[in-house]
Amino acid sequence: MSKQRRPKKAARLDWHRADIVAALHKADWTLRRLCKHHGYASPTTLTHALDRPWPKGERLIAEAIGVSPEVIWPSRYRKCTAKAGVSNEMGTCSQQVPNFEAGFVEQAA
Repeated sequence: MSKQRRPKKAARLDWHRADIVAALHKADWTLRRLCKHHGYASPTTLTHALDRPWPKGERLIAEAIGVSPEVIWPSRYRKCTAKAGVSNEMGTCSQQVPNFEAGFVEQAA
């Protein structure tokens, strides 16, 4: 009887949320204090950036740690691999398509 070998899961590239919080603490910040510092009404607003893409929140957290958001969340900022596509800051591919009224505009692929 032979066992089937399952392929190993790919290593997750993004930092774990506990690592992000620890890096903030090491930089003498907390998510709650960072929210207050940037004028958010809710002290838990920036926790949304830990779970889902939110460029502004990611930037604020990354600046507090002292790295770029691409270092913390590389999967959210991956490069475009499409031939005709152009990568934007969120990693989605876009193509320039003609808009007869405004010239060329970018359209998400």
